[in-house]
Parts: sequence; structure tokens; C-alpha cells
Amino acid sequence: GGPTEDVRGAAHLTVQKRKWHPGVLLFISALLCSTVTLVTGCNKALCASDVSKCLLQELCQCQAIEGNCSCCPECMLCMGNLWDQCCDCVGLCSKNKESRKHSARRSSLEELPVPVPSLFRAVSSMQEGESALGWTSHSLPIREELAQSTHMDHILLGAHSVVTASPLTNTSDFCTVLYFNSCMSMRRCHQSCESVGSTKYRWFHNGCCQCVGPDCHGYGSKEPICRQCQTKEMMSEGKRERATV
Repeated sequence: GGPTEDVRGAAHLTVQKRKWHPGVLLFISALLCSTVTLVTGCNKALCASDVSKCLLQELCQCQAIEGNCSCCPECMLCMGNLWDQCCDCVGLCSKNKESRKHSARRSSLEELPVPVPSLFRAVSSMQEGESALGWTSHSLPIREELAQSTHMDHILLGAHSVVTASPLTNTSDFCTVLYFNSCMSMRRCHQSCESVGSTKYRWFHNGCCQCVGPDCHGYGSKEPICRQCQTKEMMSEGKRERATV
């Protein structure tokens, strides 16, 4: 086996024997950090600590073959906001340049157990200025929502149903979602969307939180357009798009 396999073996032993001498643990951490530098394009100074943590938990130990990556969802969640800069350290970065260009749109999605459609509709129908809670509503055509495919950049969490359109679906209808203005954690996004009666939530990895309404057939919009939670790149891109309309 190569150095990576040796490191993973060491990581596994570390998990099993937590009472080892601190010096041994420091040695293993140093070995993990040195392995990081063997990978081209890996930023050791930025990534070593988080990559070590995720390898120790055995969350990033697979190969991405032709876009199929069984461990990417767990590894991505483990690394969090550092995924884009550090996925090269474990050899799991997408080879699709367009996908990486729009990585700010990466998101985690989950269905909520007890939706309250009437509450969501009441909240989303509030006029801007009435809501003191800091959200905005957005509507998109059902056909646009259903055209979005779930791929490696959009992770489905927990139990979920396959998104399909029934023959009776009117694709000219609209799907309404709520965006909280400020950035928040995934846990807070989950709780916030539950509090407004949402059926699902979509948490973008830049911190933008979207609550999906009962009239949606999939997972809402793929765009993270929270007013106070956008990267500089996305804001400049949005300005360019508006200028061309």
C-alpha cells in the first residue's frame, strides 16, 4: 500500500484506541499533514487540520470515478466551507470546471417531517415590509424547478422521495420559496424552515437558507439569492446578468 493507505490505517487505529499517549497522536497528525502535501493543488496551510479530522473519521476514503462519488456527501459536509479549497487534498474534486466555477451554489437538501402548508402560505404572502423576521419570497415556474437535476453539488440528506412530475402536474404553475436575508448555519436553517411550516429546506454552503413551500414539486430554486448572504463573485455575476436583460 502507498502512504495514503498507511495514513488511513493509522487514522483507524487512532479512533479505536483513544487512550494512546498524546505524543503518538501528534505524530499521526503530523503524518496526515505531510500526506496532504503530496497532492497537487492542495493548500497545506489551509487544509491540513480539517483534512486530518475528516480522514480520522474515515469520511473521505473513496474514489471519484466518472462523476460517481459514494463518500463525497459525507466528506463535503465534514469539510464544510473549505471543501472547494481542500477537496484536492483527498482527490475528490470535480473535474468539471463549470461545476467548480459555480460551487457557491452547492447545497444540502432535506424534507421536513411536519409541514404546515397554511402557515407557509400565510408567511410567504406577506408584503415586503410587513415581515420583521428578515425574509423574502421568490416564485419560479414548476417546469424550471423540475428541470433541475440532483447531482454531486446538491446533497440529499435523510429519507427523501424521488422527484417526478405526475401527468396531472401543471408545469405552468409556480413554486414559492422563502429566503432568509442573513447567512445562517445548516441547523438554524432547518429550524427556521420548520418554524414557517416549510415542506423542505435547502441550505447553500455559503450560508444562504431557502425554505421550500408546499406547492413545489422538487427542492425549490438552485440559486442562493439571500440578500445579505452572497459571495462577491455571485454579486458581480448577478450584476452582469441584470445588465444583459
